[in-house]
Amino acid sequence: EVQLVESGGDLVQAGGSLRLSCEVSGLTFDNYDIGWFRQAPGKEREGVSCISSSDGRTYYYLDSVKGRFTMSSDNTKTTAYLQMNSLKTEDTAVYYCGAGFRGTYCHQYGIDYWGKGTPVTVSS
Repeated sequence: EVQLVESGGDLVQAGGSLRLSCEVSGLTFDNYDIGWFRQAPGKEREGVSCISSSDGRTYYYLDSVKGRFTMSSDNTKTTAYLQMNSLKTEDTAVYYCGAGFRGTYCHQYGIDYWGKGTPVTVSS
């Protein structure tokens, strides 16, 4: 059974930091593009970042997080991380991780497996 389990979400003040983790099991980690997504209240889910298993690069899909968020992964632990610094109130959302087979670059239509999400609330 494939499982993606997010953790690390919390209530934090604006300007603070959080580190999210996504533990992946039940699939060959190296064959999948792993991404972080978020869904704010009343809004559609959007892609945040992705580590491609094709080229090993990290892509950031939101201009608003570039320079503040850093995605990484530990293939030995089959875990992906999202370090979030200088958090803003507009970062408040449920954060999900997703896995899509190599080459999908974490486009949502290509995500095969989703976690249940971890909530992040940034207060002013």
